[in-house]
Amino acid sequence: MKYSYSLKLNHIFRRLYSTAGQANGLLVLYARPNRLGINRIGITAGKKLGKAVVRNRVRRRLREVYRLNEDRFQSGWDIVVVARSRCITASFEKLTDSYLSLAEKAGILK
Repeated sequence: MKYSYSLKLNHIFRRLYSTAGQANGLLVLYARPNRLGINRIGITAGKKLGKAVVRNRVRRRLREVYRLNEDRFQSGWDIVVVARSRCITASFEKLTDSYLSLAEKAGILK
């Protein structure tokens, strides 16, 4: 992620959860402009998904989807992606399509 940073602060996650999100069967995406000129990305995988190994694999895959498509995103946004249980078994192509379609709905693609 050359143009982005990770979101780590709880109050920023809570602020994003209060916005209107975009959802499909695999993911939920919350986005809000941040006036910093960079993107800050947070990925959430709850305990419903499975044990730590499974959750970390889902987070790694979602980070990779963003990294490969980073140049397609507008800069200056806080983005939180919430993984749903079906994304554990989804192929990488389905995850990519799902992520980009939600980003397009949210209006954060170039």
